[in-house]
Amino acid sequence: MLNFLKKNTKKTNKVKTKLSEKIFKIISKSNQLSDEILEELESVLISADIGLSITEKLLTELKKIKTKNNEEIYENLKSLLTNLIPEYPEIEITKNKPFVILVVGVNGAGKTTSIGKIANFYKQQGKSVMLAAGDTFRAAAVEQLKTWGERNNIKVVAQQTGSDAASVAFDALQSAISKNTDVLIIDTAGRLHTQNNLMIELEKIKRVLSKNNSDYPNETLLVIDGNSGQNAIIQAQEFHKYTPLTGLVITKLDGSAKGGIVFNVINEVQVPIRFIGVGESIEDIQTFNKKDFIENLF
Repeated sequence: MLNFLKKNTKKTNKVKTKLSEKIFKIISKSNQLSDEILEELESVLISADIGLSITEKLLTELKKIKTKNNEEIYENLKSLLTNLIPEYPEIEITKNKPFVILVVGVNGAGKTTSIGKIANFYKQQGKSVMLAAGDTFRAAAVEQLKTWGERNNIKVVAQQTGSDAASVAFDALQSAISKNTDVLIIDTAGRLHTQNNLMIELEKIKRVLSKNNSDYPNETLLVIDGNSGQNAIIQAQEFHKYTPLTGLVITKLDGSAKGGIVFNVINEVQVPIRFIGVGESIEDIQTFNKKDFIENLF
């Protein structure tokens, strides 16, 4: 697993500095958890998108722990937050080729960019990768994916704008099979969770893929903007209804002070976070490590 802190300390410093300084400033007022301090902590945690119900549970548990000083309070809070995130195994690329990853999300979340980064991530591991330009609604999206393909020296399967997305996915799958490709990553049109016709299209793509192999897609990843706040919960829940998710990709955490959305999404949707996007360059994506993430927040 890549080291989230060593490679991206500068890029994630904004999140760490803002939240950790606020929390430590509050608890440094006293060695005891007074009602006033608890109220201030509640306000800070909620403002970081951790959510009201989770925050209340955290503070209830924090009060139960006997502490000698404010440093222990700080460390106990870190420990409680760490325990909120289950231990999830990394994605294991199976021997059956190709390993198919379907990527979904709303417009502006960084979906296509994340696909380019994930493709590079697996290529750096020695895997052969192919991309499918399933966002057939926008010509710019196809061109963007082709650009990522060129940067990675990876083949991109595409059709004309307006083509059937399921057809693109099918063609890409057949090509990946014939070329014995390790990983096939399929882009889809950005869509709001309220657009039922487009959400139904995702079901069609999955049906086409599963006709070849009932395990396809092996992974369905929802890309979420780290700045989207509580709306991320709604997105995840709605996408999960139409196309059961196996993982999340949280983007733009390099400039966001609201990393707490990670806890809220995991708690509400019960799916693992697979990757975190922490910058604009092709290497700025990391597999999720909960301990490193907590250290980054604090």
